[in-house]
Amino acid sequence: MKDIKKVIGDRIRIYRTEQNLSQEALALKAGISPSHMGRLERGERGATIHSLEKVTEALNISIEELFRFLSPEFENKDTSVMFDLVCKLSKRSIIDQKIILNLLDVLPPWEDK
Repeated sequence: MKDIKKVIGDRIRIYRTEQNLSQEALALKAGISPSHMGRLERGERGATIHSLEKVTEALNISIEELFRFLSPEFENKDTSVMFDLVCKLSKRSIIDQKIILNLLDVLPPWEDK
């Protein structure tokens, strides 16, 4: 598996930039130092569960969302598009999500993986 610290750092950065937050603003909101936030995002330092809890609460996401797509079945696969889809869909109503799901069912046959 890829370096978990780097993957988690990338995920934190994605969520942070989606919310138009600077590293400093997120660090302040999470109650951690900006330098620590920078090291977390760059994957230079492993996060404690306590730090992850602070960061995910500041981002208004669950820890589960942060770790989504890290299971072995996704190893060596680029999950960035799937991750982006899930992030965008999670912000929509359940009705909108069902509409998108129905649209997927009427698309032409899928390309091979």
